[in-house]
Order: sequence, then C-alpha cells, then structure tokens
Amino acid sequence: MQGLRSSLQFLRSNSSNFPKLFSTQTNLLSAGPMASLLKTRSIIRFKGPETIKFLQGLVTNDVRSLDDPETAAEKGATPNMPTVAAPPVYAAMLTPQGRFLYDFFLYRPPRPDEKLDSTGSGPGPDSGELEIYADVDECVVDELLATLKRYRLRSKVDIENVGDYFSCWQRFGRDLEGKSSSQEEPEAGSVGWGGTVDQSGVSSSEGTNIGWNWHKDPRLACLGYRGIFPSNAIPPLVEEDKEADEGNFLLWRLEKGVAEGSAEIPKGEAIPLEYNLAGLNAISFDKGCYIGQELIARTHHRGVIRKRLIPIRFLNSSGKEVEQQVSPGTEVIDTASKRKAGIVTTALGSRGLALVRLEEAFKETGSLTLTGQEDIKMEAIRPKWWPSEWFPDQQQKTAAA
Repeated sequence: MQGLRSSLQFLRSNSSNFPKLFSTQTNLLSAGPMASLLKTRSIIRFKGPETIKFLQGLVTNDVRSLDDPETAAEKGATPNMPTVAAPPVYAAMLTPQGRFLYDFFLYRPPRPDEKLDSTGSGPGPDSGELEIYADVDECVVDELLATLKRYRLRSKVDIENVGDYFSCWQRFGRDLEGKSSSQEEPEAGSVGWGGTVDQSGVSSSEGTNIGWNWHKDPRLACLGYRGIFPSNAIPPLVEEDKEADEGNFLLWRLEKGVAEGSAEIPKGEAIPLEYNLAGLNAISFDKGCYIGQELIARTHHRGVIRKRLIPIRFLNSSGKEVEQQVSPGTEVIDTASKRKAGIVTTALGSRGLALVRLEEAFKETGSLTLTGQEDIKMEAIRPKWWPSEWFPDQQQKTAAA
C-alpha cells in the first residue's frame, strides 16, 4: 500500500493545480471534455524483430494485433483514413503465481506507408525495425525495466526508457463518453498518421518522424481517449479543451471503478480477475501461454469470483456524501454480521475503490462502515459497465432458472 501513498504524493507534488480539483463528483460528471497530462505514467520502448514474440509470451493480452494491418484496418478504418494504426492494447504482467505486477498500454507506431514526415505532408523514413511503445506506471519504471531485461534472455529486443521524450495524455469528460470512433470525433481521426493531417495536429508531428494521435481508451469507452505524444509539444485538441489536473482523471476513474498502475492494483498481491481486468479488456483467454496464466485460466473457468474491486463513496450519518481521509488498507466492516467485508484500496475526497465481497457489497439489508471510523458509512456503487452476471442477484436468478 506504500506505493499508493507515493502515487498520491507524486500527484500533489507535481501539480500546482491539484488543490483546484472539482470539489464534488457532480461537478466533475457535468464537466465537458478535459485533457490531463498523466505525470504518474512514463513511456518505454520495445524495438527489434522479436518484439511481438517477446511480449506475447509475457503479458496477459494478445498483442499480435499490433503487427496485423488487416485487424487494424477492420477496427479503425474511416473514409478519409484508408490505412490506420492498430488500436492500443491494454495488458498486464503477472508473477509466476498469477498475481499482478505491472500494467501496460501498448501502442504501435505507423508502418512506413503510414508514417508522416516532419511536415505532416508525406511518408517518413523507414527505420526497418518494429517498435512498440508502452505507457507504464512511473513509480516502478526502473524496476519494470530491470524485470523485462531479465526475461529478455536472448530475444532480439531492445528495451529502453524514453520518458524524457514522450508523455502520456488522457482526454475524458461527459461529452466524450458516448463517442466510440473517429467518425464521431473527426478532429481526433484526422490527427497523426494516415489520411489528411489537420493543422491542429501539425505541432505534434514536428520534430519527429512519427505521427501520434488519440485513441479510444482500450479499457472502456466511458474513459475517453488516450495517447502518447512528444514531450516538447502540446498534443492536438488539448488547446481547444480545458486542461485539467491529473487528479481529476483519478476522480473520473474512481467513479467508474477502474484502477490503474501498480500502486492502485497492489503489486505481487492482487488477483487480476478480482480487479476486473478481464472486463477491462486486459486478458485474452485463448492466446496461449504466458507467465502466470495457469491461475487466471483456472479461476476463469471455475467461474466463481467472490470479491471484486468496486467504486465507493463515503457518507455521514445523514446520508450526505462527505470528504474523508481514508488510508489504503483500511478494513471494511459489514455492520450486520460484524465481519470484515473487504479493504479500501484507493481513496480521494469522498470517493474511492474497495475490494469487497460481492455478497456484502450489494445486499439490501445491512450497511458497510470502516474500522476506526464507524461514524462514516461506505456505500458501494453499481458500475454501469459491469456485465449483469457479475452481480450476486443476477447470479442467483441464473442459478434458480
């Protein structure tokens, strides 16, 4: 849990606007599109002919689509973009025992016929080597690089930290939730490689032979758009939006019930399916072997997951939402049974995430409270994106049928 405290301290110490977070979740939910520089993420690069093979045997998701132009075209082609880059892939790296270690957002730069030169008007030079970029947790980037290099062995893959040259950004907000393609947001579709480049995106491609653009967040459409961009330029579309502190994106994720990084998903402890990584498109169950796959496959096919990470909010005795100082690891107590129901994993203001037994989280009778703070009630929120079979009441109906 020390990692989470470090992550929140990182947010505060690296942003002068942190105290200016939206004061209530209602204000955040009603806000229009925002863009945040994610200072808690860093960028690493994989380069070499065996990059895909190396990653395929290492992470939980199928990364072959990053090197499959036909799949990319099927998923992202638009009339003004006959050739597009593959969509990013969200994946995790596990311990041999199947516990979470690190998460990755993997991006494939364009091929030679998709690249842009520095003016954005023509194809860029061919480097001749496959490159995959990943945005990863800044707090563990050195440890992650050391771990990856231990697994590399004789694979023809170079791995390096390029965080000084690239940054990760997120666009999110009410007006972006329902948008699912570049056809619905043509400005995003026209920025970067492939097709015509809008002038608002020229600054992002100057000084590099790679054109970068926004992608739908591979986890959930409601999270908006994500991308990596050269650090020496403001990404396209950000100037037209309200640039917001990263803490606002953390609040946005908390409301959706989505954890991110080794701080919010305890490294070496978390069971990926309990942290909903399957529902966040981070796990492929038919890709073949990878490190830690045995536990994931066994748990999935057994079909019984009694605890899950859920979004929560803190209430006072009158039922009003209140901001509360809650430390990660604080126990959640079911007041009806007096039993421990779970633990709080992340908290900021009046919102947070908790790993709780589903039976206690969503039952109609009883209530949840916190150890040492019995005057504060904890309410579990039903995420809209959860499949119905995850809820206990639906599981009971299915069993009865």
